[in-house]
Amino acid sequence: MKLKQRDKKHLWHPLKQHQTHPESLAIVKAKGCMLTDEDGNDYIDAISSWYTSMFGHCHPYIIEKVSNQMQQLDQIMFSDFTHEPAIKLSEALITILPEGQNRVFFNDNGSTAVEAAIKMALQYYFNKGEKRSTFIAFENGFHGDTFGAMSVSGLSVYNGPFENFLMQIHRISVPNGENISDILSRLETIISSESVAGFVYEPLVQGAAGMKIHDADGLNEILKFFKKHDVLTIADEVMTGFGKTGKHFASDYVETKPDIICLSKALTAGLVPMAITSCTETIYQAFLGNTIAKGFMHCHTYSANPIACAAALASTELLQTEGIQNNIKRISESHKTFEKKIQQLPKVKSTRSIGIILAIDLNTNANRYGDLRDKLLSFFMTNGVFLRPLGNTIYIQPPYVITDKELQNVYRVIEDALIAF
Repeated sequence: MKLKQRDKKHLWHPLKQHQTHPESLAIVKAKGCMLTDEDGNDYIDAISSWYTSMFGHCHPYIIEKVSNQMQQLDQIMFSDFTHEPAIKLSEALITILPEGQNRVFFNDNGSTAVEAAIKMALQYYFNKGEKRSTFIAFENGFHGDTFGAMSVSGLSVYNGPFENFLMQIHRISVPNGENISDILSRLETIISSESVAGFVYEPLVQGAAGMKIHDADGLNEILKFFKKHDVLTIADEVMTGFGKTGKHFASDYVETKPDIICLSKALTAGLVPMAITSCTETIYQAFLGNTIAKGFMHCHTYSANPIACAAALASTELLQTEGIQNNIKRISESHKTFEKKIQQLPKVKSTRSIGIILAIDLNTNANRYGDLRDKLLSFFMTNGVFLRPLGNTIYIQPPYVITDKELQNVYRVIEDALIAF
């Protein structure tokens, strides 16, 4: 019996309606940019398996580092012990993180990185004798599936059944270059009547919303406002981090830096789960005292798992190599060329790109998760490319090691889809 048949007996897949989509494609091998299914068909992984495998699948350097670590130290609890992989990773990350970041707290995934950040912000003020409970977030943001992360998210397609159970959040528009005065006015109104603990945001690119890109100068004005009013700023770089926007982090495009940063996905290059919530020294110092209650009583069993740390350290080293940086520039330039080529096609409503991220909005009124999205996904897979449209938005976020030939194949299949549909 094939894997996809065996799969149906016990497994429950995420983000899927099994009644209407009962089968899942069985992948048996992944190498570089290619995925191979159980029937021997190959697919170019043009979204890096949810933006994780940015150096390609099974990268030999990462495999070597992780294999060596597995033979030395596998798992050790991080509450009472420490180890070199965690120490080396923290030292490496602090050198590339945006200015001001100085402490590293380990989590399991992007949602829990955001969850920890929210709790840090709340307790930061609690430890200072202030009760602050309000958060502000962008409209249409997405920050994860745990309750705090869901609260600051703004996409009801993911969180609809739980909305009555979530924290109360004030939402603001993303800056578009023309609306910053209205946004700041709205913030003045909120600040004057609420005790605000933090602002949670995806810097420059809202991923789940359809790779929407907003204005860096406007974001800087918003962050300056919060700094002025002593409100902690929390940058969710789970999707944008580690080179995808053309810089190491999207926050590098903005002069005013966040107080807290959430990291995951490409952190370990897609090899094993891990996440990090980093913060400034000022925040860390607020948790020091003579009583344990003032400490951050938040923990994950696999915090700072040595194997995951080894993968993340290898990933961080690769990111800074000349070859990877040149590849990021090459992909970015190719995206811009392809944008110009397709912008006049009737089915193309708009395009946008930053770094290795390219998004194409389709000129259609079809439902976000309707038939068109399913037809596009099927078309892409039939033609050997794994692209997973976000509603009416086709996007590319390929591994940094994708070749020009592979990238041109991705473009060709997209162009064929734009003509066929």
